[in-house]
Formats: sequence, structure tokens, C-alpha cells
Amino acid sequence: MSDGLVLPALPDGMAAFPGKGKEVILIRNHELNAGSGASGGPFGRKNEKTDKIPRDRIYDPGKSAPCLGGTTTLVYDLASKKVVRQFLSLAGTLRNCAGGPTPWNSWITCEETVAGKGGDLARDHGWCFDVPATDQPALAEPVPLKAMGRFNHEAVAVDPDTGDVFQTEDRHEGLIYRFVPKVKGKLAEGGKLFALKVKEKLGLDTRNWSEKTFSVGDSKKIEWIEMENVESPRDDLRIRGFKKGAACFARGEGMWYSRGSIFFACTNGGIKQRGQIWKLTANKLELYAEPNNADLVDNCDNLTVAPWGDLILCEDGKGDQFLDVITTKGKIFKLAKNAKSSGEFAGVCFSPDGSTLFVNMQREGLTLAITGPWKEKG
Repeated sequence: MSDGLVLPALPDGMAAFPGKGKEVILIRNHELNAGSGASGGPFGRKNEKTDKIPRDRIYDPGKSAPCLGGTTTLVYDLASKKVVRQFLSLAGTLRNCAGGPTPWNSWITCEETVAGKGGDLARDHGWCFDVPATDQPALAEPVPLKAMGRFNHEAVAVDPDTGDVFQTEDRHEGLIYRFVPKVKGKLAEGGKLFALKVKEKLGLDTRNWSEKTFSVGDSKKIEWIEMENVESPRDDLRIRGFKKGAACFARGEGMWYSRGSIFFACTNGGIKQRGQIWKLTANKLELYAEPNNADLVDNCDNLTVAPWGDLILCEDGKGDQFLDVITTKGKIFKLAKNAKSSGEFAGVCFSPDGSTLFVNMQREGLTLAITGPWKEKG
């Protein structure tokens, strides 16, 4: 890369930000775990490049070797269709799966793990981190946003009006969280964490596995339960929330804000466990889609909203993997197939001008730029 480090493996969640002129800034997660070999990380096959960055910019330098997860930033020129530069932008975290863009021009990256200090780890994990979008090589200060909770994070979506941050949890009985910061746009200054509850329904199971509690198009009023002890050293935040009446969801995954609504995926929701899409608007929760048909949607993961309102989903299922589209009228169709392997698509997002769709092929370690013109399907 431009900073002399190695482009890490396993690109995952991603978002695009405006740069100079025709440039776009992409911030890209890398889902490297504690057991990932050094060859997949940014510091070389034997971590020989670790000394190229200040030690205090590595969140967890480890006992014998640094954690290899984090983010890279890629600057792409829409006019020339070439990469201008790319560099490491967050270092020393674990299993950076998804996240979400913010109105203050940054990417919140999320650790999908609750691995604790001990063994090779020098620090606890299970946090979110705020990474500024910069077009020149820069490493973000690795400050864990502890008030946002410690759990198996997946994705976030920020309400631009309030600055509140909504979060998914990748567990079979995960919750949906809402972080209300003390100061809008300054998450490190703390705030309060809440969990979603369906009104007049204590601990509602939304998964539709053994009992159908939601039909497609159903909309129910919700409220928010304040959570305590959110740093959760026992990884029991979701359990305590459910006991207080919070609704549980089937492995919350991708999440995206658009036009006053927040859409999120539950990858194995539904009677056939092939996935659900939910829509959160003001104080209501709606089951937006539940195809129960792998030929239509097979375990939806990351998602985005097209400029014209259609949802674009990354599959993480069995066999062939596709990008799926759900139009604003409810039609579902395949947009693209991973013809190279059965590896998942990830990090789907549009350039700020809507001309280019970016997506990662995780297993191959590739980031694709797919150009239009795009015909509105909504």
C-alpha cells in the first residue's frame, strides 16, 4: 500500500465518502480474527513491518504479536477509474465485520467478537471505533467507544437529525440497540445505551422460527429500554435486555439509514431461516421482507440503499453467492453473482454521486467498482 504496509485479507463492511474533485474515499473493514495468520495482516508474513507505525496507534499490540484486524482507506478516482492510494487507517482490532458511515464524515467500525484480555491478547475486545475519512495516509486514534456497549457487534446506522446510533448484534438471540450520545457527533464523550422493545410485548421473539409473531408488512409500535453495565464483562448484555422485555432478533447483520428509515438484515430469520429485512421508522418496526426462499435471498448480510430507494443485499449463504435487489415495490431479483468462488459479497455501497457501486469479494480480497448508468428500478 502507499504507506509501505501490506493490504490485509478478508475485506468486509465498507462505506464511501466524498473526496476532492472526482475522488471517492472508501473505508474498508478487514475481518481478521485472533487466529488469523500474520500473512493475512498488514504487517507482513512475519509481522516485520509492525515498527512502521507508532505503537500507541495499535489498539491491541498483543503479548507476542499485534492483532491484525482494522480498516484500510482507499482513494478512488471516478474519472480515471484508478486507485489513487490506499493505506491502513485503524490498527490492532479484531474481526472488524461491518459498521456504518456517519454524518460527520467517518466510519464506525465494529468488532464482531467479545474476546477478552488474556493469552495473546493485551486488551478486551468487543467495541466500536470511529475512523475519520481522510484522503492522505493517517491512522485513527484507536479509542474504543465503550459506552456503545460490548457485544458481538455487526453494523450501525446513524440518524443524521439526532446523532443517535442504532446497532445490530450478530447472535441467534441478538438485540437491536440505540446509543444516544451526550454530544451529537462526539461518541467518545459517552452517552446512554437502549434496547428495542415492542410495546405491550415482553421479550417478543421476532425470528418467526417456531411461532409467527410478524407477517410481512406488519408494523408494531416500539419503545426503548435503558441498559446498564454496558461494558458487559460476562457477555450477557442481550440476556439482561431480553429479561427486561427487549425483543430478540435472528443474527442482526447489515444496517443502513435512508430518508428517515433504518433498514437492517437478520441473516437467518424466518421460518426457513433464510433471512429477514426489517424497517425501523420513528417509533415503529416493520417486517419489510421475509422471502423464505433461497432462490430469492439466501442469508442476507451487508446491505445498502440505492439512491432511488431499492435495497441491495450481499448474500452469505450456501453455494453460489449473489447481490440481491429488493425494489421499493417489493420485487426481488439477482443483480450479480460471484463467479469466482462461493465466497461472500460484502461492503456494498454507492459512491456519493450514485454513479458507482462498490462491493468486496471477501474470500478473494477484491474490491470491485461497478459503474452505471443505473436505471431506477423502484
